[in-house]
Amino acid sequence: MTTTLPDGFLWGAATAAHQIEGNNVNSDFWDSEQKQPGMERSGDAVDSYHRFAEDMGLLAGAGLNSYRFSIEWARIEPAPGHISLAELAHYRGMIETAQRLGLTPVVTLHHFTSPRWFAEEGGWMADGAIERFRFYVEAVTEILHDVKWVLTMNEPNMLALMTTMARAMAGARGEREETEWMSPTVEGDARPVLPDPEADVARRLVEAHHAVRGIVRERTGAAVGWSVANQALVARPGGEEKLAEVRYIREDIFLEGARGDDFIGVQSYTSQDVTAEGVVPHPVHPENTLVGNAYRPDALGIAVRHAWEVTGGVPVMVTENGIATADDTRRIAYTATALEHLFGCMGEGIDVRGYLHWSALDNYEWGHWAPTFGLIAVDRETFERRPKPSLAWLGQVARDGALPGVPVSNH
Repeated sequence: MTTTLPDGFLWGAATAAHQIEGNNVNSDFWDSEQKQPGMERSGDAVDSYHRFAEDMGLLAGAGLNSYRFSIEWARIEPAPGHISLAELAHYRGMIETAQRLGLTPVVTLHHFTSPRWFAEEGGWMADGAIERFRFYVEAVTEILHDVKWVLTMNEPNMLALMTTMARAMAGARGEREETEWMSPTVEGDARPVLPDPEADVARRLVEAHHAVRGIVRERTGAAVGWSVANQALVARPGGEEKLAEVRYIREDIFLEGARGDDFIGVQSYTSQDVTAEGVVPHPVHPENTLVGNAYRPDALGIAVRHAWEVTGGVPVMVTENGIATADDTRRIAYTATALEHLFGCMGEGIDVRGYLHWSALDNYEWGHWAPTFGLIAVDRETFERRPKPSLAWLGQVARDGALPGVPVSNH
């Protein structure tokens, strides 16, 4: 069977502002880094704020045609109601640089971090939170007039989880002085299964997405959606009812919120089983990744099929897929198998618009520096970029529009 790629299929890589820019001093996450026991600090990160043209040039030079990056709300609006024209110009420069290099920008408006003042007002659960977000989005659309793809939020289900965890940690601080930081993206024996996000937080984020979706469409003409952390959960015998329960609050409520969007961003890394008791922890295994996940490249196919089903056929863009590993041969093997499963979904008739690998760069992994996801390594002292073989490999896949030995055609 030959898989057909649509015209304009995006092959690219993704990043998030806080993880790569450096010195995002006005954000809530930066504030947490200075205060929270157990957190490493982002600091200069990998200085992509100043080196974005070099980073984009490496992606384009390898053969990729798209770059997903985020705009940092805390830079655009460092104080309530104050919009920085200089920062708007900075991100406009990023858009124009990508376009000049032949990279289609996929722009994320909120990737986990918010202005510190927003958090101090009560964050997403404050009475005026959605109006605050609308004001920011209205300001940012001034520089998005020729951007074709916009994500309002990255992984609202993980953002809801982070908000839920922050509530719990705030309560714990009332009982003891220090609470150890737990990164939502790093698992392990001490916390084998992440908790469920709270339903009221989930509903608030869906409301926020819907509040700005029309603004972006009307002011830019871009295709609008958001991305969901698709966990590719699978029921063991007897676990079907529990799977439906767990998956709804962790994932499906957000996929349902994407009905009516122009596309859904699928973000997949691994899979887990669910029994009648709940989600089964990742078993300890030599193949587990640097963040404790099971090595499951087949998860991408599970995730894409589920997102397509729950959204009712909203076009899919893979906005993140990758592996935390220090062995680049494993990164290539993982990605090749994941793409085979993605092509299988497309062969079944699922409308997939692109594949954006996570991540373009080794970067700051939300409280930790050790996990390496990047196609490009970075020396954190000199900021020298060192492309890995996986970048050239993925670039060749993009140029060919196919995996070696996997028949694919373009139309």
